[in-house]
Order: sequence, then structure tokens, then C-alpha cells
Amino acid sequence: MQRARVPRRLSLLAAGALVLAGLAPAAALLPDDTASAAPPAHTTLNTSASLNAGDVTANLWEWNWPSVAEACTDHLGPAGYGAVQVAPPAESVSLASTADGAHPWWEVYQPVSYGLTSRLGTRAEFSAMVTACHDAGVRVYVDAVVNHMAGHNNTVNTTYGGSTFDPAGFSYPAVPYGHGDFHHANDGYCNDDDAGIDDWNDKSEVQNCELLSLSDLKTQSGYVRGKIAGYLNDLIGLGVDGFRIDAAKHIDQNDFAAVKGALSTTTAEGRPPYIAQEIFPGASNPDLKASAFTRNGDVLGFAYAMGLKTQFQNGTLSNLSGIPSWSLDADGSQTHAMITNHDTERDGSTLSYKNGTDYTLANYFLLAYPYGKPAVFDGFTWSSRGQSPPADSRGFVTDTDCSNGWQCITRSTGIKGMVGWRNATASATTVSNFTATAGDVIGFSRGSRGWIGLNDSSGPSTASYTTGLADGVYCDVITGGAGPGGCEGTAVTVSGGTATVTIPAGGAVAVHADARSGATPTASPTATPTSPPATVSDTFTVHATTTWGTSVHLVGGIPALGSWDPAKAVKLSPANYPAWSGRVTLPANTKVEYKYIKKTDAGTVTWEDGANRSYTSGTSSHTANDTWR
Repeated sequence: MQRARVPRRLSLLAAGALVLAGLAPAAALLPDDTASAAPPAHTTLNTSASLNAGDVTANLWEWNWPSVAEACTDHLGPAGYGAVQVAPPAESVSLASTADGAHPWWEVYQPVSYGLTSRLGTRAEFSAMVTACHDAGVRVYVDAVVNHMAGHNNTVNTTYGGSTFDPAGFSYPAVPYGHGDFHHANDGYCNDDDAGIDDWNDKSEVQNCELLSLSDLKTQSGYVRGKIAGYLNDLIGLGVDGFRIDAAKHIDQNDFAAVKGALSTTTAEGRPPYIAQEIFPGASNPDLKASAFTRNGDVLGFAYAMGLKTQFQNGTLSNLSGIPSWSLDADGSQTHAMITNHDTERDGSTLSYKNGTDYTLANYFLLAYPYGKPAVFDGFTWSSRGQSPPADSRGFVTDTDCSNGWQCITRSTGIKGMVGWRNATASATTVSNFTATAGDVIGFSRGSRGWIGLNDSSGPSTASYTTGLADGVYCDVITGGAGPGGCEGTAVTVSGGTATVTIPAGGAVAVHADARSGATPTASPTATPTSPPATVSDTFTVHATTTWGTSVHLVGGIPALGSWDPAKAVKLSPANYPAWSGRVTLPANTKVEYKYIKKTDAGTVTWEDGANRSYTSGTSSHTANDTWR
């Protein structure tokens, strides 16, 4: 994406929107002008930590620290996530009034000090979160803002931790940084009259001039590099295992290499911290492409995410048998892959939670395909690009509530099942048996370790697939996986290496070698015949508005719910419109997956968005109350 048309000077509020697009600056290839950064501090290996081996990261963006800790303990650790990524923890500016409303999300990308009192919690809460995540087996990666400080065109100097700063004077005494620690117009580094970036292909300008009036740190300075390294080492000392380097494209590779060389080893594993660098694509200058930065660590997979959006929105999943080179930012071994992040979900360049089924299926594919180190994103729901996450009147972010204002796909049954699927198939590094039964319906295997089928169409698809798996009964991890009594989700039988599978509309089926049904006991000839399975009559109610001639139906993964066939779906009654209700006889103590569909009198079927819903019957009747998505 060409960035040369960006205006030379934009307000700080406009900066928030363009930081979303990844347009943040960094420093140029110039010699060190002061003393070099301090050597790494000594760390002690914490041999008590036992961290998950998986490579999947849950990006819990702008969740507060107690909520991240709870997620690690209750969901991420048990599911096998290898890491959690958290938002910038440094003390930032606090803005009670902006064009984006009170306390926009981009406050945390305008640090005023390297203290750890922020709108996401205190230093003590941050430390407790890291400990809780480690106890759950989950590494902690921090989004680190080290290219710049808060904008020098701020008209207020209020902060979350009580530090003061002088925006116009480039003074941040809590670090301390002063005027000479930043780039300025025509200072020998930024050769531009207004100090702003005008040419997005000019390496010197991109890496030495200001992005949208954000105070750009002079990373050529050993003093500045030492302060940055000191901040990152403080986090490492608290147990942090790695960093997402915000605006890494705008920091000269040699300057950041010097910072990286001054970092301590991690306390949990005694190794260098993981590095993932934000290098937004679009530059034609090879020195500003993602591949030019890989010597300092991995790069975020922007091009990959944009390419996947195209295929899923066009219904051309059959093109995914091999990812074309134009969709790749770097080799998979150095790519932090994703479907979306906080920048791209707002500028529309990638899929987001607002894309419903396409978004869910793309995340399944991300976890199934052997490219990069995948990150699954959960932020908060939004209607305007700059709006605050759920917060109190002072801007402090409130606890995550998955039913009210927050995205929580990382803890859904299907995504957690696919995290386990990816971990189980890690030894099979290539795709095999790729089959497209239609342009929008595919299946493929990872050696003899796992198979997945994806259906991006509006109706269920039944076909036979070569799975690569040994014969047996396997448990679909999208709908629940294996439990003590066998399959808690859909059972898939493999015979002769082949399985006939019905993939629901807008859904997926995934099985792997470590999730198999137990052997079914064979009854003795003299055994007393067993009673038929107990059933229960449950009510399903969904609030859904319709037009005349349209009705609402219930369909799911068991025969009582039509086995995902819209023609056999259960029609609901509109007696209490807009509430549609129906009673269904289900097996007792059984977990089922289901969705609602709308049918017109002419036979047109519309499936609701999002992942399959999950419901577990009991031994007595109860009601599911839902809202159409």
C-alpha cells in the first residue's frame, strides 16, 4: 500500500487513526554518537516454570491485567496456548476529551514514562498476571512502544501514573528524556523542514522523522538505547518472555540490534526474548520491506492476513493449496502470522469479528496451515475507530466480560480445539491430501497426524476425503473433541484412510490422532439388555426480526436438529415474536452444536454469523435463550 499521499502534518487525533494502519516511524542507518547501551543484566533461570510447547499466541489486546491472568488460568493454559500478548504496559497520556471520545484506545501508544502504572493496571497487578500465566504454562509477550513518546502537540499533560511531562518542550522527566533525545527538523538526521514523514519510501525520513507529531526518539544515541533496553529488561525481570515491537519499521535495524543485544535472557527459560516486529507493508524500497528486518526477529504477517481476507471473502478457498509468494511477508519460520490485529480490523485491510463466519473459518485455517507462528486476536467490540475499550470514568479499563463489549474467540470451543489440533500436528510440517470439493469447500491433512475440512458455503457439504489417518473413530475438536465417554462433539469414522464427512454451512470439522473415541464395550451374551438412552425435552428461543414470508429454524449436529441439513431443521414458532421458540427432544447429558437459520417461502436459506453455538442437555428440561447474530 502506497503511503506517499499521507498529509505532511496531521493532528494528534488523526494520528490515532493512522497508527492503526501501522504508519509509525523509526531510526536510520547512522553511526552511534554516544556511549553504547549497557550489557545484558544477569538473570536466574526459574526451573520451576513448565511452559507449553505450542506456538500459538492469544493476543488479548487492551484487556486489563487481572482479566489476562484469569484467561491464562482458565482457558489459555489448559487449551495449550504457548503465549499471551498484552497491550503496552507503560504509563501513558490520559485524555478525557478527544475527537475520538474520552480516553481513546490509542492512549496506550503514547507513553510518558517507562513506569508500569497504566490504564490496564498497576505494576503489582502486571507482575501477578505474569506469574499466573507462567503457572498456567503460558508465556507473556508485551507490546512495546519504543520508537516514540507521547505527541509533542498534546495540549494537556495528564497521565495515568501521575508523572508530568512537557509536550511542546520534549521533556519527559520520569525517564528522563529531554529535547536532545529526539529527532527534530533538519537536525542532521531528519532532513525535513517540518520534521514529518512525507516520502514513505525514503528510509532516512521514515526512520528519523516524526509520525504525526509523536516525539520521535533519537535511537542513534547510546543513552536513548540504554533507556529503552532498561525498560525492556525491567519487564524481563518481571518474567516477560518476549515483545511485539511497535513501529519497528521506523527504528533503524542497527539501532534496534544494539538494543536487542543489551537485553537479558528470560527468567522462565533462560533464553533471548522472542521478538515480533511491526513492519507494515507497502514500501517499494527494499530497505523498508519486512525481509530487511528479519535479522532482528520475526515480523508480523500483514500480507498473509490480507491475502487470506481475499480468499475467504471471495469464497476461493481452493486457492489455498499453496500460499502464493505475494501473500507472504517473510519465510514462515520468521513470521508472526495473524488474521487481524487492532490496526487492521479498524482500517478494513483484514477480516475482523464483524465478518462473522469468514473470520471464524479464517482463524481455523490460520491454526491448521503450517505457516508462521499464529496469533489469535481478541480485543473489544467497536463502532467508531478510536473509541475507548470498556472503562470507568477515569479511563481505567474494566474487567473483561465476554457477553458485554469484548471479543472472546480465543476461548471458544472451536478455537481452543484447533489450538490442540495444531499442537498435535506440529511434527507434520507439510500439507497433504488437499482436496477442493468446491471452490469454497476444502479439506487437507497434516501427514498422519490430523485432517481438517472447511466449508465457506451457505449449505452443508458431504464428501469423502483422504485423511492420512489410521482407521478408527475420531472426535471433531471444533464441536468438542474427546471426553471420558468418547466423542463429546461429532464423531468421524476413518476406514481405509478415508472418511465421509458432512461439514456444516459456514463451519469446519477437524480431527487429529490424539483425539479418538474409546473402544465401545461389547456386551456379554448373558448380559442384561441396556435401557435406551434417556432423553430430555428442551426449549430453544431466539430473538430474531424477520420480514413477511420468512421463518426461523433450528439446525445442528445431531439427527434431532437435522444433522446440519436445512431441509430437516426444526421450525420455530413466532407466537411471541420477535422471540421464536420450539421444543426439541434431545439425548440427556449430551453436548450439541447448533445454529439458527432463516428460510423464505421461496426456499432461500440464510445462516446466522459466527461460530457454531454450543449447548449441553441435562437430565431435566431447560431453555436456551439466544439472539440472532
